[in-house]
Amino acid sequence: MSFLELQNITKIYPNGTKAVNETSLNINKGEFVVFVGPSGCGKSTLLRMIAGLEDITSGEISLDGNIINNIDPSERDVAMVFQNYALYPHMSVFNNMSYGLKNRGISKDEINNKVNDVAKLLEIDQLLTRKPSMLSGGQRQRVAMGRAIVRNPKIFLFDEPLSNLDAKLRNQMRLEIKKLQRQMDVTSIFVTHDQTEAMTLGDRIVVINNGVVEQVGTPKEIYSKPNTKFVAEFIGSPQMNLFQCKIENGLAKISDMQINLNNSLNIQDACIGVRPDDILVSDQGEYSSSANLVEYLGSDMIIYSSVGGQEFSCKLSSKINLKAGDNFKFDISPSVLHIFDNTSGQRA
Repeated sequence: MSFLELQNITKIYPNGTKAVNETSLNINKGEFVVFVGPSGCGKSTLLRMIAGLEDITSGEISLDGNIINNIDPSERDVAMVFQNYALYPHMSVFNNMSYGLKNRGISKDEINNKVNDVAKLLEIDQLLTRKPSMLSGGQRQRVAMGRAIVRNPKIFLFDEPLSNLDAKLRNQMRLEIKKLQRQMDVTSIFVTHDQTEAMTLGDRIVVINNGVVEQVGTPKEIYSKPNTKFVAEFIGSPQMNLFQCKIENGLAKISDMQINLNNSLNIQDACIGVRPDDILVSDQGEYSSSANLVEYLGSDMIIYSSVGGQEFSCKLSSKINLKAGDNFKFDISPSVLHIFDNTSGQRA
């Protein structure tokens, strides 16, 4: 039996908006799962239903073998870390971290031990007497995490906790969260709209779109074999190139360019996807185009171009001498292509 089970979870608001649509998901004990998707897709709503902060229209949530639909949030033994930290401004760091423990009637000595141990773990033990206004964004986030950790919950819920941090600090905190989760071996769910965070943090990723789970899998599975056109576009940076085409007997026709797919597919309204780093630029390339724009990224560069009126990008070593306006040749191997039916949006 899975540690956390969602069975046909649905959320419909009074105005008829269906935020989450019959979502079923099993999460194992100690697993780090990331909900990822665009803003408004329902990922935070799903997380809040697990926490008990949103009512469930239909379906069941089971935690450690117990159905928790009607259990008060304070009794669910889950801890949540929010985007805005949600710290009490008039309380010290120590009191913010210990507040929940005091409400549960835990002894003063045990509270002191728990708070001090977690503060050392998070390297904020020198800040325990300060108030939130005296802390940086990263320090406040550590306090919010510490407040959750001291409770020793069955499951951690993170609702876009890094969104308010700058890029460098986000990367640092991302590594620290991953390291802490591994060290504590606690089941965790992390919500983000950032696919890079999802790919680097999650044991498994749940890609959500318009309240529907599009795909569940490891980062490698999601990246290398997207089940739908949406997943293909959403996961990966730069995003996957999608060429609209017609496929007849395994031959994909993109304007004047034709690609032999080495199969017998026939799809009238299709698109083929290829990752920017899977396009091979060389003087012996079968196809040709010109560079409209070049982005220099240090060791790599991204070339933006078009073929048959359809834009695409390719990622290659910056050692290659190519600048905007230059013509170049390239190849696309059938083995790296992803084929989708536009009618269903599904992988062919």
